[in-house]
Amino acid sequence: MTTVKLRVFLCLALVGGAAWAQDATDRLIAEALKPSPLAHNLEQLTDRIGGRVPGTPAIEKAVEWGIEALKAAGADQVHTENFTIPASWSEGTTEMSVVAPESFRVGVVSLAWAPALSAHHHVPIVDLGDGAPEDYAKAGDLTGAILLVHSDEMHSWDDLFAEYLKAPGIIDRALRGKALAIAFQSTRPHDLLYRHTNSLDGRIDRIPMVLVAREDAARLARLIVSGQKLYADLAIPNHVGPPIRASNVIAQVRGEEKPEEFVVLGAHLDSWELGTGALDNGCNAALVIDALRALKASGLRPKRSIRFILFSGEEEGLLGSHAYAVAHRPELDKAAGVVIFDAGTGQVTGFSLGGRRDLLPAASQLVAPLERFGAATLTTDAQLGTDHFDFMLEGVPTFVANQQEANYLINYHAVSDTFDKVDLAQLKKHVAEAAVVAFGVANAAERIGPRLTRAQIQETLRETQLDTQMKTLGMWPAWDQGKLGRAE
Repeated sequence: MTTVKLRVFLCLALVGGAAWAQDATDRLIAEALKPSPLAHNLEQLTDRIGGRVPGTPAIEKAVEWGIEALKAAGADQVHTENFTIPASWSEGTTEMSVVAPESFRVGVVSLAWAPALSAHHHVPIVDLGDGAPEDYAKAGDLTGAILLVHSDEMHSWDDLFAEYLKAPGIIDRALRGKALAIAFQSTRPHDLLYRHTNSLDGRIDRIPMVLVAREDAARLARLIVSGQKLYADLAIPNHVGPPIRASNVIAQVRGEEKPEEFVVLGAHLDSWELGTGALDNGCNAALVIDALRALKASGLRPKRSIRFILFSGEEEGLLGSHAYAVAHRPELDKAAGVVIFDAGTGQVTGFSLGGRRDLLPAASQLVAPLERFGAATLTTDAQLGTDHFDFMLEGVPTFVANQQEANYLINYHAVSDTFDKVDLAQLKKHVAEAAVVAFGVANAAERIGPRLTRAQIQETLRETQLDTQMKTLGMWPAWDQGKLGRAE
């Protein structure tokens, strides 16, 4: 073959390859946007099963739901993998009432995985402002008191992360002051209650804690400022039990050329139970299943395998994805990427690459077809709040969907997180976006990026200031001692 003919052949091959890739993407998006069981699956998970806390019958039903739905979507293979959560937990009938000098009930729920507190009567309430060190210094004797901690009303992602990041210091100072319990003011208006945990390892926390309805907390604060010394009755009869088994649900579409290499498309199956876990994160569990359906219906077969995973134990500290990353550590050199959705149904604007600037050239081409949805912007920040985290600490390339807040924050973990809050039309677009990214990573001629070494991961943590957040949340010692993330 002459040099001219060779060049012509290569040009035609490139053009043909680009045309095939565009056709594949169009087919995948078309299938994702077609009518499907997406809404029915989500309704089954939320309305019929409801909130899904590990260790409860509801999460067991949800696991069976996931198995059957993934099979129906056409998975080549479906199985579960078990792991252990150090303790079981459920809330009893938490009650708080001001008893002197006024008398009224206070809207409260226990924080999750907080210890139980038997009924205590006539307990002093101390207003600790924002709970900063200077607030503790001014408060005086805290022994045996209920500590009222104020909050700002939440409006942004930064506000949400701040709520988590300030809690560890407040807890440490409360313990040093020998307080009885902490009462955190809700960040949501209109008496809206929700459930968080400040324990990130599945173990029972160090001090009883309640979340107080925002308006009730403000009333307490005003009365204290007026000069009254308030006393309350408080009971937090949580049910705490021994270690429990939890399960991740894994389905696979086997790759045709490099089946031993794989991509993960995942979302968490568990939820808190005050609502029915629709925005967090039932909608995205249903998305994972529908992305599998769309891929199979398109007739496309990726070069690499795609694993569609419904993680459990996310709300207790990313426990399911951590267990999966650790169990599969020997094969993570073959992990081409991890794609995670975990923020309701606000519009996807693009994807966070976990600090990986080296991924930008290849990833930009991969997400270019999502311009039609406004979902092709890549960011190189890093976050620790969802199921990509342990894979990121193992050096695997990660894609986390960046989403507009929409109605997610007000309903996050709350009694109001129900099926009717889900934007189903937007969710269908998210199915298309998830399928395109997962398929694109799986079908790329070359890996989108290498697995980072431990030294490279640590540098990324420093550059993105994720190391500071890990230190604040008490996670850094595990990393520093080699107990968390890639060993070398």
